[in-house]
Amino acid sequence: MTWSAAQYSKFEDERNRPIRDLLARVPDRAVTRAVDLGCGPGNSTALLGERFPGATVTGIDSSADMIAAARKRLPDLRFELADIAAWRGADGPFDLILANASLQWVPDHAALLPALLDKLAPGGQLAVQMPDNLEEPAHRLMREVAAEGPWAAKLADAHRARADRHGAEWYYRTLRECGASVDVWRTVYFHPLAGGAGAVVEWFKGTGLRPFLDPLDEAGRAAYLARYEAAVARAYPALPDGTVLLPFPRLFFVATR
Repeated sequence: MTWSAAQYSKFEDERNRPIRDLLARVPDRAVTRAVDLGCGPGNSTALLGERFPGATVTGIDSSADMIAAARKRLPDLRFELADIAAWRGADGPFDLILANASLQWVPDHAALLPALLDKLAPGGQLAVQMPDNLEEPAHRLMREVAAEGPWAAKLADAHRARADRHGAEWYYRTLRECGASVDVWRTVYFHPLAGGAGAVVEWFKGTGLRPFLDPLDEAGRAAYLARYEAAVARAYPALPDGTVLLPFPRLFFVATR
């Protein structure tokens, strides 16, 4: 799956809000070594460095475009091209592992979470935020448009790009069974997007729409997006000034080893 740092960064202020909220809930403990899993273009890495200015911070991402953007933005920090599922954490143990809006793309959380906890030093924290919006109209319509169009065969498995999602209770129980103390919560953000349905489409072109667009050629992408935008306009009516208020639920947890 291809990623565009420029597309993702179009809504950086909105995407930074949950990162700040997550980092604010990380307990004030000494952090000398931290890693940002799924660092994207470096916005989360920058906020991680601000929160713990004395830490040695490394960013990890599987997208070469994202890593290039992060290195340009933060030339003094270390960034590595790597897949989270295969990441060994050779520089650990870590005092903090941050995973902001990245683990939803990684399969088998029942195996992944214990492996990440094992890479923490005693007292270290695993801080995670994941979108919890697969049943929101914006995502439901991605699947419906994919199933109903001439591209149905090509997009039959597009919805499988994201890992199976679990609820707060599952994450709490799984992490507790690993011996961690857990703080878990869910927040719904309401993002005012100027530009109506087109702005909603631009938002998701940087993230959730990628598995649905990548298999299509240029003409297919244009046709899919036109049909999707029309459906979004019906699901998210614009306010009188043209703004769409986009609800965006997110699940958070901080697990301490």
